[in-house]
Amino acid sequence: MGAASLTGAVQVMTTVDSREAADRIAQHLLDARIAACVQVIGPVTSRYWWQGKIEQGEEWLCLIKTRHALYERVEAAVRDLHPYEIPEIICIPVTAGSARYLEWLMAETPV
Repeated sequence: MGAASLTGAVQVMTTVDSREAADRIAQHLLDARIAACVQVIGPVTSRYWWQGKIEQGEEWLCLIKTRHALYERVEAAVRDLHPYEIPEIICIPVTAGSARYLEWLMAETPV
């Protein structure tokens, strides 16, 4: 993921089926110091294909602020705690941002 090297920061996204699951993931990532911040947004309505048909469900979106170097650990932790058979775990490189915010993010996520 070459673009991530511009700032070293990434945002990881996942959705879960309950506020409790979102809170559990957020707390674990923060306690492990592999995320500087996790925003939980929801409920949101999701429509998606699953097992050959269109489904609809209420979900909570977790926006995980971390550094690229920690992505594999974040993904493994989310996968371990996630209630879904095939969880959405998407990593988006932060190619630019507020210098002070990015410095804070890096300071809060030591490698």
